[in-house]
Amino acid sequence: MPVPAPISAAISPQRQPSILRVSLISAAVVSAAGLLKFWYLYLDDLARDRSGTFPQRALEEGTGLLAATVLIPAIVWTSRRFRFGEHPWWRIAPIHLGVAVILSIAHTTLMAVSRAIIFPLLGMGSYDYGAMGWRYPMEFANFVVIYAVFIGALNLFDYYRELRNRQIVAAELEARLAQTQLQNLQLQLQPHFLFNALNTISSVMYEDIARADAMLAQLSDLLRRTLRRPDAQQVPLEDEIETVRMYLRIMQERFGDDLRVEVAMDPDVAQMLVPQLLLQPLVENSIRHAAGKTPLEVTVRAAQSEGELLLRVSDNGPGLPGATIEKGIGLSNTAERLSALYGEHHQLSFDNGPDGGLTVSVRIPLQAATA
Repeated sequence: MPVPAPISAAISPQRQPSILRVSLISAAVVSAAGLLKFWYLYLDDLARDRSGTFPQRALEEGTGLLAATVLIPAIVWTSRRFRFGEHPWWRIAPIHLGVAVILSIAHTTLMAVSRAIIFPLLGMGSYDYGAMGWRYPMEFANFVVIYAVFIGALNLFDYYRELRNRQIVAAELEARLAQTQLQNLQLQLQPHFLFNALNTISSVMYEDIARADAMLAQLSDLLRRTLRRPDAQQVPLEDEIETVRMYLRIMQERFGDDLRVEVAMDPDVAQMLVPQLLLQPLVENSIRHAAGKTPLEVTVRAAQSEGELLLRVSDNGPGLPGATIEKGIGLSNTAERLSALYGEHHQLSFDNGPDGGLTVSVRIPLQAATA
């Protein structure tokens, strides 16, 4: 019999992306933004009839991107270490401001040094960056805006990832809970079925030992079949029909010619999936419901109807005296399993026939079995 696995085994939260990975993605975004800025400035030069500025603009933006790329890992680390929402803003805002000042100074210094080295090497003369005393506060005014946008984007990315992760964990937990519920229902159904079958055999044991022995042999075959797929919640319909046939053979050993059975299945639904041991409780209910009727007639039909799989189990008993039927363990278990597997996309109904008798109908979605 299946044993439900620990729910925690199904939970696999996504790991937080590494600082290196986030830094590489951020560098790609910054590079794209730098390329757009270069194109904007160069086109502005052309619009103002300033020709020959392509090399200078390219080097300026290139050194700026290089300096920014070097500092991106520090920004990513700061964003994760001092996240807004996890700490009071008035505590971490000064920290971010201090980090922005330090990184702005480093960024401006890196640009000044790299340009002072590269421009002469490429024969473009010395690079005039102006008075550094004014350059640092000027660049800071630009850098702090970019830093704030960057920190905000990283925080939003982390919040979105964590929200998505929680949704995935919740979905996995919900699926695992549903699977555990189905396994528990199946564990409940199998002993119930076995108890009823053994009770049926015991009723003829002292009357006809040969019949009881034959019923035990058939029950053994039936149990072996049902335990062949202990973890399967759904099986092809043709397998379920064969299980019902085996169960009915046991019942016919008990009732003899007083039990007449008809099983009909359309070939085009033979490979459709149905819950394992779905029909047996319905057939058992029909036999019990029509007990005393001679002959006792039970009909099982399976067909496709309006794009759904329609299963019907009918008997020639007295029918329902009221609008509802008292559900034992088997029928209650069946109703709960159908709800767990199909939600609102199923129907279980009990109807009186025009000339008496009861028909139990099950409608479920068509779902073909795969190899």
